Amino acid sequence: MYHERASRLPGAFVWTSTSDATAVRVLPDGCMDLLWYDGRVLVAGPDTRAHLFAWPAGTTMTGLRFAPGFAPRVIGAPASEFTNDRVPLDAVWSASAARQAVDRVAASDDPANALEDLATQLSGVTDSKAQLVEHIVDRVRKGEPVTTIASAVGLSSRQLHRRCLDAFGYGAKTLARVLRVVNAIEIARAGVAFAETAARAGYADQAHLARDVKEFAGVPLGQLVSAVPNAANKSTALPSGS
Repeated sequence: MYHERASRLPGAFVWTSTSDATAVRVLPDGCMDLLWYDGRVLVAGPDTRAHLFAWPAGTTMTGLRFAPGFAPRVIGAPASEFTNDRVPLDAVWSASAARQAVDRVAASDDPANALEDLATQLSGVTDSKAQLVEHIVDRVRKGEPVTTIASAVGLSSRQLHRRCLDAFGYGAKTLARVLRVVNAIEIARAGVAFAETAARAGYADQAHLARDVKEFAGVPLGQLVSAVPNAANKSTALPSGS
């Protein structure tokens, strides 16, 4: 069973999922999450490949999913430190700070709301760096080449790559491929033929789409479309900013 709602944080949402012991395929989506599970707060990093997760039936996991590039403002560490990983908060923060955060969530009747309150407190005001990240994401979604994006934001290609590693966990080119796959999966799940899906999502052809989906999702597009979507499975339900 899965529930979600929009967050007070821009482009984010909070979610709760209770397991039926079925393995969940978590797909890359350019986002990061804060997770409350088994009495711990975890940082779920940005993925470049699918991960299969299963937990005992009846177990509940709660998460706060950030829009691409937002989580490092909350966590206080570059996204690249968490790529393809799930890291306990006490491995990132000091023991005392992590314990305070865990105690705060544990004491709440609504862990999702507690995670959101914590992130809201830590995210601070939007500064020039945050605005730059949002600008990069916007141009990536439009399909602009990396050199064009770098020129538009006043950075060299190497500087842009470093900024993207900090914000997203990988470079702008990888972010573009991830977001394009996410878009294609959503189009295909709406019942659009795969060839038309490829064209709408900006792929050269259906074969190009198939290669990218297999690389990032680990299974063919047809298997993803035929499976019952689990909304906790990242790319099936993205923040509005995604």
